[in-house]
Amino acid sequence: MGTPEKIEAAGKKKEDGNALFKAGKYARAAKRYEKAVKYIEYDSSFGEEEKKQAKALKVACNLNDAACKLKLKEYKQAEKLCTKVLELESRNVKALYRRAQAYIQLADLDLAEFDI
Repeated sequence: MGTPEKIEAAGKKKEDGNALFKAGKYARAAKRYEKAVKYIEYDSSFGEEEKKQAKALKVACNLNDAACKLKLKEYKQAEKLCTKVLELESRNVKALYRRAQAYIQLADLDLAEFDI
C-alpha cells in the first residue's frame, strides 16, 4: 500500500469511526480510530505534505478515540491518548479539556486544574 493509499485508508477508518460514535457505538468507534492511526504511524516514506496530512489525521483520531474512552469510562486510556495529542500539538484545547476530564474521573484534581 502506497503513501496516498495509507492516508486515504486512515481517513476512511476515521469516517467509519465518526459514524459509529454518532450511533453510540463507542467501543467499535474506538477500534476504527485505532486502526486509522496504525495506517499512518511510522512511515518514513511520507513527504512533507503527507506528514502534515498524517499528523492532522493522527490528532483527530486520537482525540476522537479519547472521547470514546471517556464515554466507556476508560479514563487512563483517555488520558494517554490526550497526552499523545499534546506531544504533537502542545496547546490543543480539546486534548487539554479531555485530559482534564479524565484526570477528574481519576481523582487527580491538581493535574485537571493544571490542564484547564
